[in-house]
Amino acid sequence: MAFARTCSVALVGVEGVVVEVQADLEPGVAAFTLVGLPDKSLTESRDRVRAAVVNSGAEWPQKKLTVGLSPASVPKAGSGFDLAVACAVLGAAERIDPRVLADIVMIGELGLDGRVRPVRGILPAVLAAADAGYEQVVVPECAAAEAALVPGVSVLGVRSLRQLIAVLAEEPVPEEEPDELGRPDPLLAGLRVPGTGAATGMHSLGAAQHDFDHDLADVVGQTSARTAVEVAAAGGHHLFLEGPPGAGKTMLAERLPAVLPTLTREESLEVTAVHSVAGLLPPGKPLIDIAPYCAPHHSATMQSLVGGGPGIARPGAVSLAHRGVLFLDFSDRYFRDHVAR
Repeated sequence: MAFARTCSVALVGVEGVVVEVQADLEPGVAAFTLVGLPDKSLTESRDRVRAAVVNSGAEWPQKKLTVGLSPASVPKAGSGFDLAVACAVLGAAERIDPRVLADIVMIGELGLDGRVRPVRGILPAVLAAADAGYEQVVVPECAAAEAALVPGVSVLGVRSLRQLIAVLAEEPVPEEEPDELGRPDPLLAGLRVPGTGAATGMHSLGAAQHDFDHDLADVVGQTSARTAVEVAAAGGHHLFLEGPPGAGKTMLAERLPAVLPTLTREESLEVTAVHSVAGLLPPGKPLIDIAPYCAPHHSATMQSLVGGGPGIARPGAVSLAHRGVLFLDFSDRYFRDHVAR
């Protein structure tokens, strides 16, 4: 019997739970069994991992393979376990020293060609690993800056499974050809899901860009309303704006985040973790250090407001506006029929 284990992280909302990924090889008919409450996308990792290992130049073990995700009572969802499953299998097959894998947390999806793709929730996953006492984390190369926000954790960013195998086996690390300049990074394809309602009312680049485009100094007049905005920002109060269309309610609300103070380090990590799970982090800016702004449409569903969804829960508008501004713009009829009651 050959056995190896490593670790990954399962997300429950915006909180992470460290999961031990165990691989066991036994003589018998070649088969791949995955246990531990995996969802559909995680169950499909059997095919992704096998193809990625073979296309990375490693030999796939022709034995009875069982991969267990512990604790088995915690539901596991998503493709972020691919990297840990592949390394656990290679450790059981003695391609990698199993002792090297035991204290490393691995997070990332594998493409069929062996590329390591980013997943949502890197920051809360690394925070959970750090809280559990782990000091070494392997993440996709493009998410290394986000993972490095967590103090006390050594982060290794890899672009392919071949590179990770070489690092763990202490072999020369192969060079990966860079993508063509001017083209979108294929590793980021599908990471953000437009049209879900999560980003309604937010800048296309995320919350971090919003405040640079809206400043309260742009407002001419509106002395009473400006004072109300400043008082609400200073005291953290709710603000009710009433008036006919075009009176400036939305204009003032959009500029409220610019008056709020810059987020502290702890507050920034909280906000960034929520936006990381939602897949709304701005490109090239892993840390959100200003107050976010979210303005859902008045016809938004309860799920898009408070979060949820089938399988793993996704943050709603209320969560995305954490430490910032949630602007609810109701029509007069909607207010009379629902809110006023």
